[in-house]
Amino acid sequence: MNSTQFISVRETAQLLEITEHKVMELIETRKLQAYRIADRFLRLKKSDVLKLRNSGKVAKNNETYSYTSSEKLKDFLYFNDFYLLAFVIISALLYIVFRT
Repeated sequence: MNSTQFISVRETAQLLEITEHKVMELIETRKLQAYRIADRFLRLKKSDVLKLRNSGKVAKNNETYSYTSSEKLKDFLYFNDFYLLAFVIISALLYIVFRT
């Protein structure tokens, strides 16, 4: 089974040890393929990023940016909203069934 993992621009910058601006330049020059998810999030295939890193064609930069807790929370809620909503609905239904 082929499992494709997508990562954010910030995670790509951390893997390649370059700035996010440089990642955007690599996307614009088509050295990296980016995908829009829900027309809001720009994601890249982790396998493509690792291939580029292992090729040695990208000069490293010492600037790093941490992935903030609020950004992690936003991503978690965005990608898991269906499961969270389903949990709330099922919990409410179970409460109604067993309390009445």
